[in-house]
Amino acid sequence: MTTPRPALGIAMVLGSGVLFAVNGTMSKLVLRAGIEAPQLTLLRAAGAFVGLLALSLLLRPGPRRLRITVGQLPLLIGYGLTGFFLVPMLYFVAISRMPVGIALLFEYTAPLLVALWARFGQHQQVRPRLWAGLALSLVGLAGVAEVWGGLRLDGLGVLAGFGAAVLLAVYYVLGSHGVRSRDSLSLTTWAFGTAAVAGLLTRAVTAGTGGWEPLGQSSGGVPVMLLCGYVVVLGSIAPFLLVAGALRHLPATSVGIIGMVEPVLAAAVAWVTLGAGEALSLAQLTGGALVLVGVAIAETARVAPTSAPPPAPDPLLSTSGRAR
Repeated sequence: MTTPRPALGIAMVLGSGVLFAVNGTMSKLVLRAGIEAPQLTLLRAAGAFVGLLALSLLLRPGPRRLRITVGQLPLLIGYGLTGFFLVPMLYFVAISRMPVGIALLFEYTAPLLVALWARFGQHQQVRPRLWAGLALSLVGLAGVAEVWGGLRLDGLGVLAGFGAAVLLAVYYVLGSHGVRSRDSLSLTTWAFGTAAVAGLLTRAVTAGTGGWEPLGQSSGGVPVMLLCGYVVVLGSIAPFLLVAGALRHLPATSVGIIGMVEPVLAAAVAWVTLGAGEALSLAQLTGGALVLVGVAIAETARVAPTSAPPPAPDPLLSTSGRAR
């Protein structure tokens, strides 16, 4: 058994946060080059599936890890469609129409939705501070959107951000069921495979709208193919493995809270790389801070059941295990 090393766990979470944060800017550059959100979703899913499939085959117990039963198919399909296909596609739509940091803040309300589902959908006990977290986050989102000015953000971008949050919450709930019968690596591998198939079907139905010519171009002075490589390897596979490793050294709640550096870093990286269009006003910065504080409070509001021992920590049970 691995001896917990909290310092290493913190470093791994921060490393994943940096990679995820940079991924937002890399993805936006790909979208600016002319690749559409469904295309980028397909590229990411297919690439991540191939990479994780190779890892699944190389690591013990090898091919046996990937065995599935007919009864597991509905969960795998639903899990892959929501968390690994629709969430990233909506996220890509959001960042194409709003600053990266703001899009992430909307998506980051997913833990609040999970806590509310635990309270009202599953009738689980929650600590009273959940309501304080919810109130803070709502006030913060009002500041981010600058509602007193008539909602200055792009309406479709806001809807995409909230839609991503709802589906990300569904991903967390389905994941908590999935890890009861599968290890996280095989579960994520098949989920990315499902997303890749959904992407191919979407492209077939839409008659292949959006060409692949931008892959041979550059965006922001970087070849688009290289940017896509980052989205797949360093923006998806590597952070997932870092979070999985961190949960061997830290509690899931701690990983989730430390992982909140992602929106902050993402906003900073986007502002430095993409220019003034990514800059946030003082009201938006204050609102963003309130959102993160509210989410941190909600992360610790759920009460673990005492009737049975908790399952082994898993990145798909924690709100830090990002689907996109």
